[in-house]
Amino acid sequence: MLRLLMLRRLNLLVLAAVASLAGCNEPRHPSAGQDLDGPNDVFAPEAAPQAGQDACSVLRVARELDADSLRQMLGAAAADNLVRTRTAQWISSLAELDAVPFVGPRALAKLRATAAGPYACGVVPVRLLAINDFHGNLEPPSGSSGHIATRGPAPRSIQAGGVEFLATHVKKAASSSPYPFVVAAGDMIGASPLMSALFHDEATVEAMNRMGLSLSAVGNHELDEGLGELRRMQGGGCHPVDGCKAGQPYPGAAFHYLAANVIVTATGKPAFPPYEIRSFRGARVAFVGVTTRDTPTYTSLSNVEGLEFRDEAAAVNALVPEIRSRGVEAIVVLMHEGGKVASGSDCKDPTGVGFEIARRLDPSVSVVITGHTHEAYVCDMQGKLVTSAASYGRLVTQIDLGVDEVNGKVVSKHAENIAVTRDVARDVALTTLLDRYRKVGAPIANRVIGRITGSLTRLGNQAGETYLGDVIADAQLAATSAPDKGGAQIAFTNPGGIRTDLIADEVSGGEQVGEVTYGEAFAAQPFDNTLVTLTLTGAQLDALLEQQWAQGVTMLAVSKGLTYTWKASNPVGERVSDLKLANVPIEMARSYRVTVNAFLAGGGDGFTVLRQAAERVNGVSDIAALESYLGSHSPVSAPSLDRIKREP
Repeated sequence: MLRLLMLRRLNLLVLAAVASLAGCNEPRHPSAGQDLDGPNDVFAPEAAPQAGQDACSVLRVARELDADSLRQMLGAAAADNLVRTRTAQWISSLAELDAVPFVGPRALAKLRATAAGPYACGVVPVRLLAINDFHGNLEPPSGSSGHIATRGPAPRSIQAGGVEFLATHVKKAASSSPYPFVVAAGDMIGASPLMSALFHDEATVEAMNRMGLSLSAVGNHELDEGLGELRRMQGGGCHPVDGCKAGQPYPGAAFHYLAANVIVTATGKPAFPPYEIRSFRGARVAFVGVTTRDTPTYTSLSNVEGLEFRDEAAAVNALVPEIRSRGVEAIVVLMHEGGKVASGSDCKDPTGVGFEIARRLDPSVSVVITGHTHEAYVCDMQGKLVTSAASYGRLVTQIDLGVDEVNGKVVSKHAENIAVTRDVARDVALTTLLDRYRKVGAPIANRVIGRITGSLTRLGNQAGETYLGDVIADAQLAATSAPDKGGAQIAFTNPGGIRTDLIADEVSGGEQVGEVTYGEAFAAQPFDNTLVTLTLTGAQLDALLEQQWAQGVTMLAVSKGLTYTWKASNPVGERVSDLKLANVPIEMARSYRVTVNAFLAGGGDGFTVLRQAAERVNGVSDIAALESYLGSHSPVSAPSLDRIKREP
């Protein structure tokens, strides 16, 4: 008998729910604290929308209506439970809504009636504003690093960059979108000019906070001081050795680092969260971060000890089922890896690792924001939008997505690179921040250390030799040639360690034309790498030079006295000939003392021969060597580019 009564009551509840949703037997408006349903009331299946526009709109009301309005509509218990639930989780389905105590058939009818108007679901316009490879360039970068080529029928080179201008451009682009979101593809810090490097890049992180950066992939240069230091960058606190130089506690990054493929070997877990899901009204987008798996070749091995860098595409693809199980269909990858194109916005002839990875990504990935190669492009790769915003804050990529709230998918996408011109007002908040750091750093940065008779640039000739590379190699040889300093006969430096030009007529701190300040020299060589003098045989020296083409092209700058010829048509491994020191042929069995920076000495940039070297002696830092050379040899003139010769 009791069972029959319970079944009868259940049938009556179902009929009441159907009538309620049809507009009949509309329940009276509850007073505050009075609830429409019991704690275990459930939706009638035939009365509850299961999917589509109707269900989406009901869920929007449940997620977005303020607590007071919900209390007036549903009663205190239902409203409080609903608010408590949506604070703890994203309510992605009617089943999850139905599981909330006191939210039953009559509450559903109220939610559905409210949803009929302003809560209709549609396509949400999400605007991503993306940057990459900023490298701490708070001040407008100098030389070629401070210019960007415009696109269009009449391309030209314009001055660009500087975080005060970047922030203005970002805020302008954000102001014209209801749902803007600022992201980065890594290397926001590391290899930075003195303004940032002097403070262990704390100034750059604070600048990104004020600019509204929300998420960033971990780049290889984020690890230039190791995992522990990057975690301090994220979490805040003073530097363990230098303290807080700027006079205030360092607050940490307001944005979050993501790194799905960077694994702590001891735990088998990611060093940082692999992804985050962000909501834009009823649309949800997952952002996955990955780092170039070649990071160990771009930094000293001690910086990445205990870390494993896994395949980028495999790491992303492994997360897709988990992300989709959470009801998210729109996926954006922030990837610190990239490629090259023949020309920018039209994406002609895309090549490189970044594009290969993009082709291997799961089809559910809609956008791949890349970096690392410092290139500018916007490409459509098999339905995926693949972008890069050059480097040093000279471009910002504006990516406009249409995300359908009903099915969660990206239904439209468009991107363009916007030049960060300097003809706009400086952002006041950023100027205030920089002034605080300038006050501490200016006396160091503006100290004149030497003179040059003309600009020393990184522009190479056909053989791959550069003016600034030659001067830096000569400086390193001079610093280590004395018997008690290492007894070097030859010095090499890598082009990746030279970040900007020395421009004779550019004035950065009130100096005279032709004078070089410490800040300008540091911007050219920002790694503060220790010089290492080691012993190589002639055969190893030859093998070292052959490795310049083993993984792409990385032409080492060579010190005066060393000459050689390379033939482009010969196979890799057989290109170098006529190798001489002071016009005397190098003997394969003889030993030679060679100076390189600590990064190269550890096999960086693929020069693994250097790991075999013996009799290592550490010297001064590379920047100290350059400072000493400019001081003792001033005025320094551009050398003639005759150390390396190229044959067809």
